[in-house]
Amino acid sequence: MTQAEATAVLTLEDYKGHIEPDWCPGCGDFGVLKSLGQAAAELQIQQKDIVIVSGIGCSSNLPGFFNSYAVHSIHGRAVPVATGICLANKDLHVVITGGDGDGYGIGMGHFVHAMRRNLNLTYIVMDNQIYGLTTGQCSPTSAMEMKSKSTPAGNIEEPINPITLGLVCGATFISRAYSGAPKQMTDTIAKAIKHKGFSLVDVFSPCVTYNKVNTYPWFRERVYHMDKDGHDKTSFDGAMAKGFEFGDRIPLGIFYQVDKPTYEDRDLALQGEALVKQKVGMTNEQGRELLGEYL
Repeated sequence: MTQAEATAVLTLEDYKGHIEPDWCPGCGDFGVLKSLGQAAAELQIQQKDIVIVSGIGCSSNLPGFFNSYAVHSIHGRAVPVATGICLANKDLHVVITGGDGDGYGIGMGHFVHAMRRNLNLTYIVMDNQIYGLTTGQCSPTSAMEMKSKSTPAGNIEEPINPITLGLVCGATFISRAYSGAPKQMTDTIAKAIKHKGFSLVDVFSPCVTYNKVNTYPWFRERVYHMDKDGHDKTSFDGAMAKGFEFGDRIPLGIFYQVDKPTYEDRDLALQGEALVKQKVGMTNEQGRELLGEYL
């Protein structure tokens, strides 16, 4: 990178990938992709300093449409892959993108432990309350009694509540956005990336093809911004109360944000400069001797 390139003002266009998104027309994931680019431009993050990590699903294709380093990992394993990157190079902005099935289903165990460790990660979950890639089965966030390909008589399982789950598991930044409110979503994603610690951004991202219940009109009638109500983002109890609010009124915005030491702050091995920038501390001869013990 030249000095001129390093000092140039970055715009949304700089984060557009070489591959055009292939989501269904009207999919909420288009808005998430654009808001992530706008947030990166707002924070002026160089493309070399951000890594997007995903699992499997419609939304997990996002890294291919974004101009930065990226890893398209395997189903439910985006969080541990991102954790490895984060610990190896703490100077990077590591952003995980995926869906409710990938994150709250098969990846739930990793999700919980990353929050309790307070790793410096940003997790954007495109929550469409359905399995879109596999053509319309109920997901972990599908509502009770929802009829789908896998539940023709109605869903009999209680849905996951990612907001309250994040609170009890130790995430230090918990928020919700909506693809139909792009300005608020961009602002939320930018604040999540800037926050030091585990940041959750649960995004209502309507699946226009398979979810005929949680549509744009359905959300438009119910969502509202908590900031207008004077919500205290530092109150755990207040955040918990808002987190359980779901029905005729559904809150958007930052539920909870506090500053606490991260996993990286507490681990003695991670003090000082990033691991990838540290010297191994041995001569070539010592390296050969060490390898020789295992060959």
